[in-house]
Amino acid sequence: MLTAMPSAALPPSPQATPASRDRGDACPGSLRLHAADDGALARIRVPGGVLTTRQARVLGQAARELGDGSLHLTSRGNVQLRGLPDECGAELAEVLDAAGLLPSREHERVRNVVASPLSGLDGDGRQDVRPWLTALDADLCASRAARGLSGRFLFALDDGRGDVAGLGADVTLRATADGGAWLAPGAVRVAAGDASRAALVAAEVFLEAARSHGTKAWRVSELALPESEIDRLVRSRLVAEQIGHEEQPEPVGVADGPPPGVVGAALSVHVPLGRLSAHQWEELAHVSGTELRLTPWRGVVVPTSGTTAAQDAESLARLGAAGLVTDPASPWLRVGACIGRPGCAKAHADVRAAAAQALDAAGSQSLPLYWSGCERRCGHPHGNHVDVVAMPGGGYRLSATAAGQNERTVSAGDPSQIHAALAAITS
Repeated sequence: MLTAMPSAALPPSPQATPASRDRGDACPGSLRLHAADDGALARIRVPGGVLTTRQARVLGQAARELGDGSLHLTSRGNVQLRGLPDECGAELAEVLDAAGLLPSREHERVRNVVASPLSGLDGDGRQDVRPWLTALDADLCASRAARGLSGRFLFALDDGRGDVAGLGADVTLRATADGGAWLAPGAVRVAAGDASRAALVAAEVFLEAARSHGTKAWRVSELALPESEIDRLVRSRLVAEQIGHEEQPEPVGVADGPPPGVVGAALSVHVPLGRLSAHQWEELAHVSGTELRLTPWRGVVVPTSGTTAAQDAESLARLGAAGLVTDPASPWLRVGACIGRPGCAKAHADVRAAAAQALDAAGSQSLPLYWSGCERRCGHPHGNHVDVVAMPGGGYRLSATAAGQNERTVSAGDPSQIHAALAAITS
């Protein structure tokens, strides 16, 4: 049954709820495992999504020997291991520590950093953000105050192209045309050499503001302060830290993530629904020279400096044969989903199976689809999209979220009706 429903905003996600809570942040990490229906879950922070080939192989081995054999990419370029035994925490921590994936046990959940994955590889960015990434991670791990950040707080390092700048991070650095860095909150330009320190200052200002106003805010958007006041506080702290800056409007322009294929000196592939089998992961490690870059769009970028065009084509074909998306026209690029049943007790449906069943419908739409097993909509994307939410009594509710348009909502009884439902709300 396809039924029109009154326009109504979906409940806000856990990442954007008002800061009224009676518990602390329970976001999982490498040391704090989450009990899911399919076993314990570990979320391993990978700042900038950058893994050495050795680290990638260590994670693959951990997934095979401790988990369900798969590696799950998140919308922040991190990795989740699922199906872990409850008692494996100490063993997993030892494995991660030995691989350099746990530089600070006190900061492991706050190392949430996304970075332009093609930075330094295709010539489109204004500067390579790798120095910022290295410095920010070191500064975070050295900051006692940063331990107070929630596991949901996010930094974005954008090389000027506007890709990760559009992901709704709490603190954003964006390369400017004159070789500097634009910082938000603060809305100021700082020198490139001061960028990582300025980003940490902005995060520490957030913590101070949350404490002084007696809130339990996890994200900057949850502070009961106007944006202009947060900017003022950041600027004042920059002065105190003797970090030179000047007010500057936000740079314009937003870009998408890397398309599949050969892009500059890199190969780019998309991972359907963010789940990599052990074989796919090993194939990525095999074609990689030195590192993998996991993207916030559940893709992987493999730098290929020093290879020939023929070698790149052969490697891309190998990854495609393993089931990774190498075609920029694939409808999988327009589909995302939470874990759903049977992995999550709160889910009302196996939304991953439903998304695969309705894949053709996604390819014909102007907006991407995100399937959620319940109202929490874990991992749903920032920006324009269609929410497909499983209902407790069966069926799905579809709501189109697009800037400048009134939200339209319909219901569909099963995945076979998704195409008609999409036509009703996006026409």
